[in-house]
Amino acid sequence: MKSLFMTTVAALAFGTAAASAQTVGFAQIGSESGWRAAETTITRQQADERGIDLKFSDAQQKQENQIAAIRSFIAQGVDAILLAPVVATGWDSVLEEAKDAEIPVVLLDRQVDSDDDLYLTAVGSDLVHEGEVAGQWLVDAVDGKDCRVVELQGTTGSSPAIDRKTGFENAIKGHDNIEIIRSQTGDFTRAQGKEVMESFLQAENGGKDICALYAHNDDMAVGAIQAIKEAGLKPGEDILVVSIDAVPDIFQAMANGEANATVELTPNMAGPAFDALKTYWDSGEAPEKFIQTESKLYTASDDPKGQYEARKGLGY
Repeated sequence: MKSLFMTTVAALAFGTAAASAQTVGFAQIGSESGWRAAETTITRQQADERGIDLKFSDAQQKQENQIAAIRSFIAQGVDAILLAPVVATGWDSVLEEAKDAEIPVVLLDRQVDSDDDLYLTAVGSDLVHEGEVAGQWLVDAVDGKDCRVVELQGTTGSSPAIDRKTGFENAIKGHDNIEIIRSQTGDFTRAQGKEVMESFLQAENGGKDICALYAHNDDMAVGAIQAIKEAGLKPGEDILVVSIDAVPDIFQAMANGEANATVELTPNMAGPAFDALKTYWDSGEAPEKFIQTESKLYTASDDPKGQYEARKGLGY
């Protein structure tokens, strides 16, 4: 009887826990781009659909704010933490604290330079592959002609900036006709993208010596497009424009003939993350350490007006 009673109590306790809403903390980088805003919106939507109580923190692009948010989530006893890390390094201590508290951490869209036993899984695209897709598009587009490229890098030290640069360089390696002549961070923002592009144009004969722009995200590309127009040149023609993210405004630029190609980074990282967490909560089964999303190339031939409208409906 005692055994049956204990089994019944345990089953009831498990059922109550399973039925109760899970609480998840989300340490977001900030809102530096349209893509980032869409990721936040979709994460909230995915949490609502699944009955998850989402506690949100905007770090305003500062790692110290994210670390403070994670420690706050740990103190609140959340069931899991989503982390979109602003940079790749400096996470060991706080991830150790989450592990000691038995709170699983899922990385979204970016990686960290920490032992992978400190987090449950990472959801994201292959960032190196994204850069390779962008670089291969340019190789094909110039078709052996000489091309001097300027590069707008993402936030210094972030995994997208590191890996998207590596991938692009991998793609153009061995193509001596293509050369990166200037490379500088635009911090993933339109304002900085415009400002840095202005300096590139001034340094390169008003832009006449630039064949193409490669930007680590679309928002910097959109800012740079404005700078190119203000310099009296035609973006998309005088200077080819290839970037990454596939946000609505880059499709509007394509429709206007002012951009040439973008590589999609889906903002729905939360869906796969919550799926992995549910499996982990229900069965204790750990997911693969990396859950990869698709990276698709879009060009001006892919109905940019239709793509613009479809993405506006995603919360960008």
